[in-house]
Amino acid sequence: MMSEIRTEYLIIGNSAGGIGAAEAIRDADASGRITIISGEPYPAYSRPLISEHLAAGCSLERMLFRDADFYERNRIDTVLGKEVAALDINNKLARLDDESIIRWEKLLLATGGEPIVPSIRGIDYRGVFTFTTLDDAKVISRFLGEYRHKSAEAVVIGGGLIGASAAEALVKRGVNVSIIEMKDRILNTILDEEASAIEAEALRRAGVNISCGHTVSEISSYTLGSVNHVELEDGTLIPCHLVLVTIGVRPRLRLVSDTGVSTNRGILVDRRMATSHPNVYACGDVAEAYDFIHGECRVTPIWPNAYLGGRVAGANMAGGKAEYPGGTSMNSLKYFGLNAVSAGIVTAPDDSYEELSEREGNNYRKVILKDGIVVGMVFAGDIEKSGIIYNLMKNRVDVSEYKHALVSRDFGLASLPESFWRSRLGMPETAKTG
Repeated sequence: MMSEIRTEYLIIGNSAGGIGAAEAIRDADASGRITIISGEPYPAYSRPLISEHLAAGCSLERMLFRDADFYERNRIDTVLGKEVAALDINNKLARLDDESIIRWEKLLLATGGEPIVPSIRGIDYRGVFTFTTLDDAKVISRFLGEYRHKSAEAVVIGGGLIGASAAEALVKRGVNVSIIEMKDRILNTILDEEASAIEAEALRRAGVNISCGHTVSEISSYTLGSVNHVELEDGTLIPCHLVLVTIGVRPRLRLVSDTGVSTNRGILVDRRMATSHPNVYACGDVAEAYDFIHGECRVTPIWPNAYLGGRVAGANMAGGKAEYPGGTSMNSLKYFGLNAVSAGIVTAPDDSYEELSEREGNNYRKVILKDGIVVGMVFAGDIEKSGIIYNLMKNRVDVSEYKHALVSRDFGLASLPESFWRSRLGMPETAKTG
């Protein structure tokens, strides 16, 4: 018999955005029924840690985003391991893949992104994987178990954040890794040319082969549909036992494709994280939310933005009047022992922007200014002071009078006007030091 659930708040998605929303709802509404549904069978976990699971078997308990009793303590119902097959927005119901129905009053779409899988001959062979979920990491780990007594060869298609993360995990498992990147350098969307070169050198020192400016035209097999090698567009053959497709992710829009909810690259939301349909909200990787650097709505698929957007959505679902202050692209990475941080614009688009940079070995600091305001930054190596720069950027502080200090080796709070660092330390303007 088909089951039916009635809930006041339905959250589709059990990652950062969904959890942030549930917490904000519960802060404002102690009794309203909250239901979270997710296609994954696990409680909320930190997705960046899937590489740690692949590399060293990091347990689910260590990956949890919230304590194990989070759902019970906050009286949140969960429907895990089931997919929403269809949404009827007008009648406020969701039909699951087992034909059961959930009726809701307020809906949050926190469905995240889905991996981009290109149409390559052989893409369905055994040994071809994506790398965005814990289950992806688990199945790759089991596959590598077949090569205990010999060295496995892997090709990683895509040299972005996911590809570099996967490459490091595979190297830690003793796998020989080749990265194939279609652009002229790895990490090209989140780092500038200088920082990208520093990161590439760190990967090469660890034994990773990097081929830029190339694409995979075919994945080939000699035996029973198992991967044997890949062929590049120029005819080069690279032997391998497994292939990881890490080109990137795109907003998961399938559920709203026929609902009338407005979309562009992602689901369009206003500063309240509300969609074009009443009582329907969206946040996280699936949403186009306000970017304070670009001054427009953009897809910025990073964890902090998803959580903050979820908090705003949840507060408004519960009757509040919260407003999303805006996020922007921001990435912090550490691969093969090298730290890097970037945020906002990483390469000046035209001459109206000013770039300031300093490099000492693998320590690299760069800020981008527009009319005296920091609009972007890239740090590699020593990233300790990057947080100060990000706060200057977020608070739209005019740094014209001390802009060169921002990239100096000894930059710190003391390099800034006294009024700024006193306010950041909670000190009154008239306080005296000494």
